Amino acid sequence: MASSPQNYTPPPPLQGAQLVLGTLSVSLAVFMNVLDSSIANVAIPTISGNLGVSIDEGTWVITSFAAANAISIPLTGWLTQRIGQVRLFVGSILLFVLASWLCGLAPTLPILLAARVLQGLVAGPMVPLSQSLLLGAYPKSKASFALALWGMTAVVAPVAGPALGGWITDAYKWPWIFYINIPVGIIAAGITMAIYRPRESPIRKLPIDTVGLLLLVTWVAAFQIMLDKGKDLDWFASPLILSLGLVALVAFIYFVIWELNTDHPVVDLRLFGRRNFFGGTLAISIGYGVFFGNLVLLPQWLQQYLGYRSIDSGLSTAPIGIFAVMLMPLIGKFLPRMDARKVATASFILFAMVFFMRSRYTLEVDQWTVILPTLLQGIPTAMFFVPLTVLLLSGLPPERIPAAAGLSSFVRVFCGAIGTSVATTAWNNRTIVHHAQLTEHATPYSPALQQMYSTLQNTFGMSQGQATGLIERNLNAQAAMIGINDIFWISAVIFLLIIPFIWIIKPVKATAACAEAAAAAH
Repeated sequence: MASSPQNYTPPPPLQGAQLVLGTLSVSLAVFMNVLDSSIANVAIPTISGNLGVSIDEGTWVITSFAAANAISIPLTGWLTQRIGQVRLFVGSILLFVLASWLCGLAPTLPILLAARVLQGLVAGPMVPLSQSLLLGAYPKSKASFALALWGMTAVVAPVAGPALGGWITDAYKWPWIFYINIPVGIIAAGITMAIYRPRESPIRKLPIDTVGLLLLVTWVAAFQIMLDKGKDLDWFASPLILSLGLVALVAFIYFVIWELNTDHPVVDLRLFGRRNFFGGTLAISIGYGVFFGNLVLLPQWLQQYLGYRSIDSGLSTAPIGIFAVMLMPLIGKFLPRMDARKVATASFILFAMVFFMRSRYTLEVDQWTVILPTLLQGIPTAMFFVPLTVLLLSGLPPERIPAAAGLSSFVRVFCGAIGTSVATTAWNNRTIVHHAQLTEHATPYSPALQQMYSTLQNTFGMSQGQATGLIERNLNAQAAMIGINDIFWISAVIFLLIIPFIWIIKPVKATAACAEAAAAAH
């Protein structure tokens, strides 16, 4: 039974086998959670076909999870105070396992969507609470190392998702992308309860902020659906998208006003009044939005225009995890001796260099040239999450850490959704612009075009219609290539432009920041 805040004594750090098993169980839960946000993406055509719905309807499998997850993440701090962080974490894992089982059994799309909503809702607290549990399990001096272990899991899972999902869908059946969560979740929940149960956090019976909760659900759900469906419905030319945007805007404004003026807010927005939390959250969230948006675009381009299979495109993006896994423990070990702001700045500069390398792609690009920037991207990725997480949590009192971790995770995940939507829309728009520009030069009087027609008809025996079709496909591919190169180049510039947010943060020694974060996690 958890103590009350008045007589609560922080437990000592874990040691030996308990520390190893405790880290493994928390990491398994996070991996399962984050993996599920991307593993279903490549299986949508198969799921849609098996359930007898269109692919557009099938994409609600992704949308429903994302919207529900976005709603529940910022509630972590409030739920932790009412339930206790260990009980909430284990309960989330077990309910996630149940929801995954229901997803696999779903005979129709509505039932699958209901199960995905449940899955997204219960998944919300798992990521921020995993940070809190790990920080509390390690000595203060090794808090950055604990966050590095967490970061390894959080980075590898979304990269592995598409490749694993493609392999499972091809080799077995789509329900198994959900069934694999069952043994993983049961093992993670069992070990976590056995090790962390004596380390339960204090409980406070706070009143329920019903108005704030309803406003949160309204604006997040409306905004998430608007992002997911905007491109398909031509954005604000659609009455539905326009209505969703207005609902999200009005509900958000009322939400901010209400939460800043109520005594027991469901989301503690006053955290943004702290310089370190404000600067760190903005830097990590915008950076993650650009990072995740490009992570979605690259496999699409490889599959649509270079002829890659889904599993091949997934494997081409997977090497990002190699250097990330190798370097994150080292970053965690040496971070207390360095200025975390300089480490994060170096990360953003390296991200910019990687995206500039990608902006030089052509349609003749070989697989190694595709893989190399992805492989190198693992280096700044290892230097990205840990320093900024340490900085944004530094200086916070103990009772505000779960709320801060939850709110920061919410903003980061939300920026990931925005980044994906903006990146795909911008790529589509830039492709249209470049197609128009290329077409201007493809006139009947163009010597190059006449030579191409002559070669295709005389050398390859094509009819004029066949030659025209091939030329049009080449124009589309060229336009898409130049368009995605524009996105890569702009992404490089954005990473450089958001560096000043890092330097909003007060100069805090990493040792002190880690100690405060670790102590607060208890």
